[in-house]
Amino acid sequence: MKPYRIIIADDHSLIRQGLKGIIAKDPSLQIIAEASNGAELLELLGQHAPDMVLVDISMPQRNGIEAMTVIRESFPGIAILVLTMHSGSQYFAQAIAAGAHGYLMKDDSDSELLLAIKTIQEGKSYISPQLSLEVASEMLTAFRDQGRSQFVVLSEREKQVLKLVVQGYSSKKIAKKLELSPRTIDHHRASLLKKYQMRNTADLVSYVVRNSLLIPE
Repeated sequence: MKPYRIIIADDHSLIRQGLKGIIAKDPSLQIIAEASNGAELLELLGQHAPDMVLVDISMPQRNGIEAMTVIRESFPGIAILVLTMHSGSQYFAQAIAAGAHGYLMKDDSDSELLLAIKTIQEGKSYISPQLSLEVASEMLTAFRDQGRSQFVVLSEREKQVLKLVVQGYSSKKIAKKLELSPRTIDHHRASLLKKYQMRNTADLVSYVVRNSLLIPE
């Protein structure tokens, strides 16, 4: 039987070595490459044809959320399993919106990792037992209230603008920094307010900071 091919992406060498050791216990799984950051991961995808990528969220150069967005658009046939230390539901929401098929915590057991891989391999989704109750509760609350939800999908440009807005940059300064027109930045600001259902920029910044919606590099 053809092995299930996996690429690991994590900026910590010890984590990568540990994952390789666990996955090696199953002869039907094969690690074909490893990356230390999001940019390197995307380069490897052009050289290999993995069935799955096992990716961290917080990585240098290009974080996991950004890398997953590209994978979803350019390599839709590749399954994505997130392995992270971030347990907050807002991180889970962004990972799923970016295209993740599964979400696992780094302190989950070895058997949990292998189960997650097998579950996704069978075409199903997988959520860490540590998150399942919290995620279910968040989703039920969002549907019941029919109010603001953290499950908001942003374009790469909107993410850039949002980060600079939160940092206090004016539209003019954001335009200069991103080499765009102030009118285009205002358009993105309006789009962000609409997506997050906010009345003004102050409310948007407060909401983003309060809910930790920006993924750290």
